[in-house]
Amino acid sequence: MTARIYKPARTAMQSGTAKTKEWVVDYEPEEPRTVEPLMGWTSSGDMKQQVHLEFDSKDEAIAYCERQGITYQVFESKPPKRQRISYSDNFAYARRGPWTH
Repeated sequence: MTARIYKPARTAMQSGTAKTKEWVVDYEPEEPRTVEPLMGWTSSGDMKQQVHLEFDSKDEAIAYCERQGITYQVFESKPPKRQRISYSDNFAYARRGPWTH
């Protein structure tokens, strides 16, 4: 049983930083998913895929995995670069590129 420790990325519909400050522990799948022949649903007998734990820091997540005897991998993410552009910059005289739709 292996766990992944990472900070989730923000979604495409998200402009702020909500739900990206905490660290998440997810388990790697132990069984492949199967397709149920009657309804066509995808299922698995692995119940640990449903576990999604959130921690305030990376150290807390690592300490939890070590206490429980879970092997883990830590995935570091690059900090997002903040691009500060104001609305008035679209109409500036010194704009480098043409303003088109």
